[in-house]
Amino acid sequence: MQRWRGVESAPSGWGRCVVTIGVFDGVHRGHQLIIGSAVDRARSLGLPSVVLTFDPHPSEVVRPGTHPPMLTGQHLKAELLEALGVDVMCVLPFTLEFSRLDPDAFVHAVLVERLHASAVVVGENFRYGQKAAGDVAALAAAGKRFGFSVEGVPLQGTEDTTWSSTYVRSCVDAGDVEGAAAAMGRDHRIDGVVVRGDQRGRDLGYPTANLEALPWSAVPADGVYAGRLVGSGGRSLPAAISIGTNPTFAGRERRVEAFVIDAEPGLDLYGEHVGLSFVARLRDTLRFDAAEPLVAQMAQDVDRARTLLAGHPNG
Repeated sequence: MQRWRGVESAPSGWGRCVVTIGVFDGVHRGHQLIIGSAVDRARSLGLPSVVLTFDPHPSEVVRPGTHPPMLTGQHLKAELLEALGVDVMCVLPFTLEFSRLDPDAFVHAVLVERLHASAVVVGENFRYGQKAAGDVAALAAAGKRFGFSVEGVPLQGTEDTTWSSTYVRSCVDAGDVEGAAAAMGRDHRIDGVVVRGDQRGRDLGYPTANLEALPWSAVPADGVYAGRLVGSGGRSLPAAISIGTNPTFAGRERRVEAFVIDAEPGLDLYGEHVGLSFVARLRDTLRFDAAEPLVAQMAQDVDRARTLLAGHPNG
């Protein structure tokens, strides 16, 4: 899959293509259907498929300070799009100037002049242009003028839930990582770098990898989780993950720490870029009066996580 930064990165001589547009944060099951429709249309026409997405999140530019928690960083998003068969991921820098383009100017500057769209596939609630003035009907009308077709894909979900990034974020924020996984079709994951912590876990017999998550990451609610540490080369290691301030030791800084279960001797993760995927919530964060009952509880957490992960697909 090709990765472009801005539509100006389209190679010279770029021909027609099929485009789908959106932030696609989380690349959840609803997104997957939209993107899959674009990929299918492109293949049927013998054209490349292009996912046009944005960075930073448009909300942060239009309303500074409102950047939502992000379900997928750009690197993970690229991996997920490539797995769906996308040919090009084009990340469009979202600026205040860009946000002020009216719908017709957006269509002409991006879809017509640069990408030469033959077809555009979007969700039926798609909005674009200054103050989100454009909708699918307006896009279809523009397509008739400029020679591209438009497909609006209906929203998807269960009987009582529509799959959306907002819904997934609400699940993650509540610690309902299983609900988030049901909507995304995979376990929720946060990425970052392993940094040094207090090394208190090592003293207790449970050394942990402290994750410095990417900015704006959607970190689950405080608690203990069964999950996996995903490292370089795609290795996936079972883990018990703790999120919170370590109240037993009067901690104040919120941390994300992973204990790799049955780790190989000498495992050193400091400085490594890793992901933590969350399979199930085991319990709330608790405060203990001493280290001994905490260690006993950690042993139970690890046993539960080991058993649960043994019967869960490696995600």
